[in-house]
Amino acid sequence: MAEPPDTEPGPIAQRLDHERLLDWLREQRWFASKSQSLTGLDVVEEAAIDDELALAMVQVHFATGSHELYQLVLDPNSDDLDVLNDGQRAHHLLAAIDDAREVNGRHGRFCFRHVDHGDDVQTHIDRATEPVRPMGAEQSNSSVVFGDRLALKLFRKLEPGINPELEMLRFLTAHEYPNIAPLYGWYEYEGGTLAATLAVAQQFIVGGTDGWELALEEIPAAPETFLERIVTLGSVTARLHSALATDSGDPAFSPQDPSSEFLNLLKATLDDQLERVFGHLPDDPSVAPIAGLEQEVRERITLPSQGPIGGKSIRIHGDYHLGQTLYAQNDWTLLDFEGEPARPLNARRQKRSPLRDVASMLRSFSYATWAVKLQRGQEAPADFEERARTAFLDAYFDGVDPALLPSGGQSQIAGLLKTFELEKALYELQYELDNRPDWVPIPVAGILRIAESG
Repeated sequence: MAEPPDTEPGPIAQRLDHERLLDWLREQRWFASKSQSLTGLDVVEEAAIDDELALAMVQVHFATGSHELYQLVLDPNSDDLDVLNDGQRAHHLLAAIDDAREVNGRHGRFCFRHVDHGDDVQTHIDRATEPVRPMGAEQSNSSVVFGDRLALKLFRKLEPGINPELEMLRFLTAHEYPNIAPLYGWYEYEGGTLAATLAVAQQFIVGGTDGWELALEEIPAAPETFLERIVTLGSVTARLHSALATDSGDPAFSPQDPSSEFLNLLKATLDDQLERVFGHLPDDPSVAPIAGLEQEVRERITLPSQGPIGGKSIRIHGDYHLGQTLYAQNDWTLLDFEGEPARPLNARRQKRSPLRDVASMLRSFSYATWAVKLQRGQEAPADFEERARTAFLDAYFDGVDPALLPSGGQSQIAGLLKTFELEKALYELQYELDNRPDWVPIPVAGILRIAESG
């Protein structure tokens, strides 16, 4: 999206110091391209939501000729750079959602939408007085919490199209899937060549414990208790995938037969990963256990040579691990349905085998088991990871709609699951070699498990 050349800058664009804004953007955790050379920016859209809060979309230009689009929350009367966490300002966004307001920008409109949950929420007057606080450290987005009632997540880096977070939450809320924080509302932009999701609001889960932190606490201290929770998580995951496959009338969610090219593409992707990783293993003791095992790993991947594999491709979570869960009131709540932020938005919306989510969670159990020692200096029971895998898989396969799984029986299911685990472990190995050398043994152990499997 670019501002038309014959349009005068709006009042916000005129007031902002572009050099100061560029310096400020470089310092934000959610700014995606800190390593690139920035050459300038344009305020391509702006709108005052009311007298105290405005929204702007800023296009940042790089020396490579590329650009990225970001959302800012501004004071319409000053040159303050971002006021989302400034006092009660976020309430103005929530009020616009409550009112289902539409606000004209210079080239399009900001549309606020509200999901009707009946009379189980407070009045506008009560809401204006409740405290607002940031939700943890900012990642690729910014989130604030209103009292203990609602959470609002702003997407900072914007892409054209509906964000999977909104799409998935809207679907799961409408289909009354119980293990999410229900969607409360959202706002989006429509104008010119751009339509984009800007934020979602959800009901806030009070007293929840992050699944990753819970694992690190209970694996060494109460492993049997955590294994019971993993059984529940397997059932919750099965219900998620089954729910996502229930609406054949919605093109965005209707289950599909895997394409004829599915296996060929999977094999080609895996071949490329294996060659890239094993062809560049460093001469280091941390990777010695898998050095020279490329062929053994290949031989353990048993996929059909041709023909339909059966099962269904559906919408999945796409970035499924313990850190995307909360445990509260003896049950799990699943979070963050936007997929992997580094992947293009259209790729995150693609339908895939539900076994990809399963493989991702199995890898998370491996990470948690190792992290007990790496982060807490404690020891996990020697057989914990294997028992966690069994507990999760037994509960999952007992609960999931079998029509979603490959039709060739347990051996075919196991082969596909092993393939997805290997993909994930190879990606993890490259990441840890580049960023966290102390964590390299975790993906190495996962690859070794596959090399030694029957």
